[in-house]
Amino acid sequence: MMESQVDRELLEKIADLIGKPVGAFNIRKDTGCDGRRSTENIQITGKTDGKSGIDIRIKDGTKGEQCHIPVIITKPGIQELVYNDFYIGENCDVDIVAGCGIHNCGGEDSRHDGIHTFYVGKHSHVKYTEKHYGDGDGTGGRIMNPQTVVYLEEGATIQMETVQIRGIDSTKRETKIVCGKDAEAVVTERLMTHGDQVAESDMEISLDGDGARGRVISRSVAKGTSRQVFYPKMVGNAACFGHVQCDSIIMDDAHIESIPAIVANSTEAQLIHEAAIGKIAGDQLLKLETLGLSPEEAEECILKGFLA
Repeated sequence: MMESQVDRELLEKIADLIGKPVGAFNIRKDTGCDGRRSTENIQITGKTDGKSGIDIRIKDGTKGEQCHIPVIITKPGIQELVYNDFYIGENCDVDIVAGCGIHNCGGEDSRHDGIHTFYVGKHSHVKYTEKHYGDGDGTGGRIMNPQTVVYLEEGATIQMETVQIRGIDSTKRETKIVCGKDAEAVVTERLMTHGDQVAESDMEISLDGDGARGRVISRSVAKGTSRQVFYPKMVGNAACFGHVQCDSIIMDDAHIESIPAIVANSTEAQLIHEAAIGKIAGDQLLKLETLGLSPEEAEECILKGFLA
């Protein structure tokens, strides 16, 4: 695994990696595998069905292990579609760290489309983190379109955190989660756009089993002339509980649409949604400025706290 300074910076941004990962990992760079390791309990293999991507199989009872599967693109003009499938056994407790970073210093667009599908066994818990980041001084676009599909068996849970740090010119994020009996999905989405960037998030959580629970927490900041559209949807098909919360800060000449939806197909479903869009309060800025911060520093402090 050969790393340049650009590689190291991208991997630290998207996966908090400094040096070689501990445990199982697969690092994808510029459409190829730049390093892979399996462990006794986590097996990573390349696709054999003609598609680009990997299969990750986690044995029953695996606990306290991590699996890193970051993607980095360092060349302009790359266009790729990658399929990653996760087969997680029963009674597991694991952390999966993904993420994609694009460094584009050229005039052609670089684009990564990733489709991740999770099959989570009974009474297993998965923490899944996915960060997106773009940089480089080229005129070519940095484009990411992640799609995540999760199937939770009885008593299974997923804690999913998706973060768009900055630098992504266009993204369309699609998420679908199906919860069985007593399963739980908690999705935290944090996103920042600036300049003329565009971001769309389409999310649906289906609570199919009795006792299923779902929660969506979405926080975003839109600057410049950027545009954001959110479609979070919670569907209750049984005796279940779901909550959707969307909060956004709008600045400059940006545009934000937040369209939460709740759908009940059972009289026992309890579903709640709320959404708020607003600007930074003047008294918050003033208070920080009286503590010695410049207006720019005060604004940055508030935004960091909001997206934390």
